[in-house]
Amino acid sequence: MKEKKKTSVARSFTAYVKLYFTGFIIGSADVVPGVSGGTMAFILGIYQELLESIKTMTSPQTLRLIFTFKMKKAIKTLPWAFLLALGSGVLSAILLLSSHIKYMLDHHPVIIWAFFFGLVLASILTVCGRVKKWTPGCILAAVWGGVGGWIIVGLSMLHNPPDGLWYIMVCGAIAICAMILPGISGSFILLLMGKYDTVLGAVHHLKSGDALWTNLTILGVFIAGIVVGISSFVRLLSWLFQKFHDLTIAVLIGFMAGSLRKVWPWKDPEGLDNIFPEQFDRNFVLAIVLALFGFLLVIVLEWLAVRLERKTARLEE
Repeated sequence: MKEKKKTSVARSFTAYVKLYFTGFIIGSADVVPGVSGGTMAFILGIYQELLESIKTMTSPQTLRLIFTFKMKKAIKTLPWAFLLALGSGVLSAILLLSSHIKYMLDHHPVIIWAFFFGLVLASILTVCGRVKKWTPGCILAAVWGGVGGWIIVGLSMLHNPPDGLWYIMVCGAIAICAMILPGISGSFILLLMGKYDTVLGAVHHLKSGDALWTNLTILGVFIAGIVVGISSFVRLLSWLFQKFHDLTIAVLIGFMAGSLRKVWPWKDPEGLDNIFPEQFDRNFVLAIVLALFGFLLVIVLEWLAVRLERKTARLEE
């Protein structure tokens, strides 16, 4: 799809309130593995402005204004208000929802993993539609992505990921790239890299005041990784999508498919190997229901995104 470039424009107070709630919806999606915040931004009509604002804020021109202390010009020309309103909504959603998801992971892991499994499975199917033409090269790329994903998520490092702050920064840098892509979940990348619970736990404990310095450090390093990812990897991904769109999408599809190994709900007592459920009881039925709900949720969101995309294309013709 070709979209017209949009830049931040003057808004009323009501418009900024609406933008805050838009950010809240996007943040809610970003907390849940399998639901793409980028997809929500696209559905809500601010995706292109978000991309342009991120590029503007991380450009050499912006850095030059800041480091030469031309703050008046920076405040006047940069999309501070747009990103502040949107970011406040995203942060509010993360703070509000993180504790609930952590509780489910701690006390009802099979149920929440089943929900995540349905989300990711549906995301794979919806992203397939973003490949314009399935050539033999794309099919091969998807297969190799799937094999690579299956092997990578089984590596011991991901079962027991490094505890160093450097790794948390790397996770932030990679996750932010996924968060801004429609169809790809940043939380799923964190889950895949073994730090979803760490980052979510840091937010949860920060709210309760536990180990304040430790959790502030974790989140600070994670945010630093996000800044690095936005300013560097995003441009690389943008280049890949412009030059090798279908191949890039195909590799991501394969990688997500192989990564289903990570989100399979039923694990052995050590939590390392996937197993089949031992009994088909009430929890099994509930897990299947939530997996179906997660699956349908992503399908509906993608359907709305496609409708909006087609409507936008007609208006631009």
